[in-house]
Amino acid sequence: MNRYSILLLTALAPIVWGSTYLITTEMLPAGFPLTLAVLRALPAGLLLLIWLRKLPQGVWWLRVIVLGILNFSLFWWLLFVSAYRLPGGVAATVGAVQPLIVLFLSYWLLKSQLSVLSIVASLTGISGVAILLLTPSAALDFTGIIAGFAGAFSMAAGTVLSRRWQPPVTPLTFTAWQLTAGGVVLLPFALWLEPALPSLTVMNMLGISYLTLIGGALTYALWFRGLALLGPSSVASLGFLSPVSAVVLGWIVLEQHLSLLQFVGMVVILVSVWGSQQSEKRLAQRKLQQAV
Repeated sequence: MNRYSILLLTALAPIVWGSTYLITTEMLPAGFPLTLAVLRALPAGLLLLIWLRKLPQGVWWLRVIVLGILNFSLFWWLLFVSAYRLPGGVAATVGAVQPLIVLFLSYWLLKSQLSVLSIVASLTGISGVAILLLTPSAALDFTGIIAGFAGAFSMAAGTVLSRRWQPPVTPLTFTAWQLTAGGVVLLPFALWLEPALPSLTVMNMLGISYLTLIGGALTYALWFRGLALLGPSSVASLGFLSPVSAVVLGWIVLEQHLSLLQFVGMVVILVSVWGSQQSEKRLAQRKLQQAV
């Protein structure tokens, strides 16, 4: 499978994650963010573990717990704090710094090359998200801003460490380990901080099933596979597709209005993703030439 095929498959993950807002608001009971996060991660992880029948060994127990916390438990908790305290556009714009953080963490931890084009492309992507989602009346909250930046750092660190700590197993097994660890860590907090779920309707069950199987197991398997084959810097920029997907779905399904400026924001984001991939391609070619 060539690079572009892998990129397209990996890009499905953030595109699907963009549907989370729609599913959450239209199909799930309100007011249970931690419980729903547990239901998104833990059942998917356990089902995969039962199917694959392979557990971590030795040092991988600690590494999987760390990655589960960074990629799921801590990230989702901070994401909810940011989302509750900030308007959606502000929260998404703050979270959009993640690809930029990944670039510098990769340079530090993985000794990856850092190019000006990659940095410019990431900054362009952040600008595109701001154009797409920010409104003139957007209010700022210090705690929400800190939570947003911390959540972006958590996911960025998890992304880079997932590449640095490559286990001798398939990406699907690696996904199962992390989903289970993240769900187990979140479970006591959900039980402590939130009331029990009400009786679930058929619509609720369909929404939870979608987030568990598609938004959890499948997409994270594609994401970690992409990380293993392409590297964090290439994959992280694809995260900019998530807000584009969310806005397009809101336009199609909820008939939300889209302004000309928002279309401009989408174009800016797509250009930034293209620029990031071109930069990574050039760096890979340069590295190959140096090796020869």
